[in-house]
Amino acid sequence: MSSTIQRQRAAARARLERQMGERLEEARKRKQRNAVLGAAVALLLVIGGTIWLMRTVGGDDPQTPAAAPLPEGQVCTWTPEDANANKNLKDVGTPPTEASSKGTQTMTITTNSGVIEVAVNTAKAPCTAAAFTYLAGKNFFDNTKCHRLTTEGIKVLQCGDPSATGMGGPSFKMAEENLPNVTDQATAYPAGTVAIANTGQPGSSGSQFFLVYGPTTLDSNYTVLGKITKGLDVVEKIGAAGAVDKDGKATPDGAPKKPVTITSLKLTPAES
Repeated sequence: MSSTIQRQRAAARARLERQMGERLEEARKRKQRNAVLGAAVALLLVIGGTIWLMRTVGGDDPQTPAAAPLPEGQVCTWTPEDANANKNLKDVGTPPTEASSKGTQTMTITTNSGVIEVAVNTAKAPCTAAAFTYLAGKNFFDNTKCHRLTTEGIKVLQCGDPSATGMGGPSFKMAEENLPNVTDQATAYPAGTVAIANTGQPGSSGSQFFLVYGPTTLDSNYTVLGKITKGLDVVEKIGAAGAVDKDGKATPDGAPKKPVTITSLKLTPAES
């Protein structure tokens, strides 16, 4: 009997030891699997983080679109003018709000007295250049008279008013730009300068422009559109002929004695 009990106890102990061994082995394998899984997850996190960083820095993250590049050129503001309140205005719409701010353009002014060519400084006066390009495309300046000539103090020929009254222009105004950075009034607008007339108030520039043909003393309040490259002698001859008032009498500030008509005004396209 004792022998039987001993055998049973030995068998039970053996089963218990076997079960304990199996449980230890299972625990060891589970620990190993968890370690491998943890390493894999860590590796994936590292790889994912690296990809995110590269995409973020490089701008290639498909979930976060790269910032759109800033548009080139200048954004212009055109201030409306009431054509009903001023019958001298000519409404041909307004130019696009985005303008090129690159390089130069050539403005060709064909008059009954000769041809005048101007290098327009598009880079420094982008909105003014855009306005003149737009107006020229609408034939705004064609068959208009240069209504004013001054021969003392300032020597300029003023044009660009379809009504030839000095009160006309398009149905919009624009801000001044490219103002001379000088303190001496006598050097602000040297001979050959093409500048934009205004009313003396900021933001009142329109289509009227003046061609400087001699010594001129002016404050730096007028946009410089460009410089005459051909035909300054044409303007000088108009100036030498003098100005007259409405009665035809000589005056230092009046209409050109020899009437000047712009038959066409064209600009080459701006750089894109």
